[in-house]
Amino acid sequence: MQMYFPGFRWTALLAGLAFSLPIHAQRVTAGQLCELADGSQPATAALQRLIDESEGLVEIPPGTFLLDAPLRIDLSAKGYRSIRGADGTTRLIVDHEGCALQVTGDHRGTANPDTVQEHTWEKERMPVISGLEILGRRDTSDGIQLIRTMKCIIRNVLIRRCRYGIHLVERNRNVIITDSHLYDNLDTGIFLDACDLHQINITGNHISYNQRAGIRQYNGDVHNVQISGNDIEYNSGIAESCGEIVLEAPEGIISEYSITGNTLQARPENAGANIWITGGGENGPLAARIITVSGNIIGDRDKGIVLRDASRVTMASNTIYGGQTVNLHFQHCCDITLTGNTIGTRSSMHDGVDTPHKDGILAEGCADCLITGNILSDHRFGSKDKGGALTLVNTERCRVSDCQILSPRFRGVHIIGGMGCVVSDNTISAPPSEAFLAAVEVSGPGHAHLIQNNWICTALPEPVVIDDASGEARNNTLVQYEETSIVLIDTAEIPPQ
Repeated sequence: MQMYFPGFRWTALLAGLAFSLPIHAQRVTAGQLCELADGSQPATAALQRLIDESEGLVEIPPGTFLLDAPLRIDLSAKGYRSIRGADGTTRLIVDHEGCALQVTGDHRGTANPDTVQEHTWEKERMPVISGLEILGRRDTSDGIQLIRTMKCIIRNVLIRRCRYGIHLVERNRNVIITDSHLYDNLDTGIFLDACDLHQINITGNHISYNQRAGIRQYNGDVHNVQISGNDIEYNSGIAESCGEIVLEAPEGIISEYSITGNTLQARPENAGANIWITGGGENGPLAARIITVSGNIIGDRDKGIVLRDASRVTMASNTIYGGQTVNLHFQHCCDITLTGNTIGTRSSMHDGVDTPHKDGILAEGCADCLITGNILSDHRFGSKDKGGALTLVNTERCRVSDCQILSPRFRGVHIIGGMGCVVSDNTISAPPSEAFLAAVEVSGPGHAHLIQNNWICTALPEPVVIDDASGEARNNTLVQYEETSIVLIDTAEIPPQ
């Protein structure tokens, strides 16, 4: 027998029953997702169900999906997961505090296979995020957060207008970030935030116009980082330490970084440095150690490379130009090698234009550094009182050799104080100028310095300035400067052999 209840809305009852069913009975359909794909209403609940119900591969269709809470990928609870957008046609709008995607595992070991627990291999390893855009709407919106993951891969994503684009916290191992755009974020593109991290490859990305840093490490225990083949540019806007790559460890460890084959550029008025590395704390120079910077284009910023409290850093085969204040600034560092670099300003800026760039190398309070085989051209760092293309202040046992120091404004090399520095076998050439004071000058309360075997071409009668108490100058070749011209040969006029 049917019973009739006047005014009762059966549709409301059925809707209530539907939402009281167990979650496994509420499978999300493609049609439901399409209804949410215009970004007009939150899609968080539907997308979270899609992630939870998935058998592994989570495919988000084309469209714009509004998030009012993080999407959580709990690998320990749900097992393997990969999040795939529709080849760049999927957009997630983050309209809340925190991240769009939070990937959480339970990796407790290192990268050594003997330390990886079984649940990591059987439920958590290698989450993949690809093919989507993440767009922040708030100052506290973030992109992707990784927590205790093993072998995570992020590729083919665009993250912009977030606070942090990709945010690594706690503990992670064997991360790959590739072929992605971290663009116009409010703080940092890729942030290693006080985390325990070994083995991360960051390659083939555009990381630009982020306001603090393109890539940043702050504290933590970080080793084995490969940053290669990226375009990292114009990361500025915050008054604190900022730059394309910013590594700071006042209470942590920066170790085993390879920064190779990148373009690192900004604008002359941008504060900070293209590469900013600061150790310190209880570990002193050992806090930032075992770092290679090679084959990069670095320039157009207040400073090119800043090293503070760092050791065992090699900078080789880079083209470094356009330092508003200075190209390279080393403070309280030891065991630094600078070799095979071309360091100066853009040649196009010389033609009748007084470039704002000063360019130069400044080392303060450093020891046991080797500066060899570099070309230093048109450096304007210094003043009539002190400074030159290469300035060593209170340094010990540092060696400058086999460099081409060409057209410095004030001095070629200025050693101020310190002990036991050697300037040997360099070519130092400067055209006549009232501003130019010395090819090599040694001043201040230093001792045991040696200036020898340099080829010096200037208009100065005494281009090496040193007193007996400071050290010795010997066997330098002095040539009177004469104007010369360089004839460029048109190869088309050379007959074939």
